[in-house]
Amino acid sequence: MIIQPKSRGFICTTAHPLGCAVQVQEQINYVKSHPQLSGPKNVLVVGASTGYGLASRIVSAFGANANTIGVYFDKAAEGARTASAGWYNSAAFETAAAEAGLKSYSIVGDAFSNEIKAKTIDLIKSELGKIDLVVYSVASPRRVHPDTGEVFSSVIKPLGEVYTNKTVNFHTGEVTEVAIEPATEDELRQTIAVMGGEDWQMWIDALQAADALTADATTVAYNYIGPSITHAVYRDGTIGAAKNHLLETAHNLNDQLKSTGGRAFISVNKALVTQSSSAIPVVPLYISALYKLMKEQGTHEGCIEQIYRLFTERLYIDGATPVDEDGQIRIDDLEMNPELQAEVAKIWEALTTENVYDLTDLEGYRDEFFGLFGFGVEGINYELDSEPNVDIHNLK
Repeated sequence: MIIQPKSRGFICTTAHPLGCAVQVQEQINYVKSHPQLSGPKNVLVVGASTGYGLASRIVSAFGANANTIGVYFDKAAEGARTASAGWYNSAAFETAAAEAGLKSYSIVGDAFSNEIKAKTIDLIKSELGKIDLVVYSVASPRRVHPDTGEVFSSVIKPLGEVYTNKTVNFHTGEVTEVAIEPATEDELRQTIAVMGGEDWQMWIDALQAADALTADATTVAYNYIGPSITHAVYRDGTIGAAKNHLLETAHNLNDQLKSTGGRAFISVNKALVTQSSSAIPVVPLYISALYKLMKEQGTHEGCIEQIYRLFTERLYIDGATPVDEDGQIRIDDLEMNPELQAEVAKIWEALTTENVYDLTDLEGYRDEFFGLFGFGVEGINYELDSEPNVDIHNLK
């Protein structure tokens, strides 16, 4: 079929298999063009098919020659519907890993479920023995509790009072003012249940109980803090409360693992164009302003650059991993440079529909958004027929 982008708000409903594959290969090429790292040997990535999770798997495999298991919830093509971008990304990764002679396996299903945890542990025990790095990078708006069956849905809302600020329709470039009602107590509770640390804790508990972790195993989950512009709806809102729970979980897991030489970290990463971040009012406009300045200064990084730096400059170095006063790794250091943030704040105050394309990189934001789904990739003729049905090597 001829596959073109089809979007509905911040959701793209199609994905291009060749475009996704080319971008995965570009990330692999980036890692292979840099020095190999002394890092993990057997890696589990929970939430492995896009963004920072996919980059973590690529850096582990092609930067450290590690064997990997990726757990993710993505859908194959069916009828006139393409597969999800994560499916195509994972298919490309698995093919490249096989060609490189690396052990690599994919498990598709609900990472929150006891069934998928058990299936993953069985695979670890039979194929890899023990895991020395667990990356937790799950991004889901919904969670079914594996023990109680309660269904939780997350919301992106402020706490306490109505929040008003600028936002942008990144498809049209229209800058408007948005007012967001505060979350209820139950919405806050459900958001923490989805995006907090309970499931991460459950994964580590299950792996430890099954003796599937090495004594010195490391685990890391990803977070974002951002500037004051976004704090009301992000850092100080429902998502921030969930991430506070994630940080508490990291501290608990570190205490749990350190007796045998293990470690647990939160890595605070840079603002990123994702389907999730595109749904957060204010954030796409902030990212567009930020990216313009960082690209001009030569400090802009995508997922693969961030995670390669995380591994080589933080996690796997001689000596202790540098952390902030809360014990978090800060790979958002380039974004949060005070001089850069002062420039972003100046741009923010001046932004209107009339000047948004002059003062920000909104076109770049839009390109990156559709690039998540394999569109706009240089060298691909999107007018040609493409085969949407793609198999994943070593799918378990």
